[in-house]
Amino acid sequence: MDDQAGRGDGARRPGVRLIVDGMNVIGSRPDRWWNDPDRAVRRLIEELDRYAPQTRKEITVVFDRRPPDVSPGPHGAVTVAFASRRGRNAADHEIVRMVAEDPAPGSLTVVTSDARLAERVQALGARVSSAGSFRRRLDSAP
Repeated sequence: MDDQAGRGDGARRPGVRLIVDGMNVIGSRPDRWWNDPDRAVRRLIEELDRYAPQTRKEITVVFDRRPPDVSPGPHGAVTVAFASRRGRNAADHEIVRMVAEDPAPGSLTVVTSDARLAERVQALGARVSSAGSFRRRLDSAP
């Protein structure tokens, strides 16, 4: 399960793509991110931008809320998306929509530790990797 998202050996597996539950990954490390959630969003985008070329995977990160200075779309090697609706679990609904609309959901790995989201995307054919294990790979990347 986690191996699908975590190959750091540079060997790209054809068509493997990640959809990252941004706030879930941010929340997996209690570094007082809640004091400045906008900064935490920007920091994760920067970390993913450095990580993506190392793994050669297509990475999209989805957030519940949008900092005023961050636009959706490409940010270097990562694509940033924001929930189209507000409220709790707004990004979850966006991620499920993305997986449901994807022509090849089996090539997607959703990074989350949200059990309900994991069930929903697995039912659509995507794989799941835990936010904590992904956070560790991100932290250990050069």
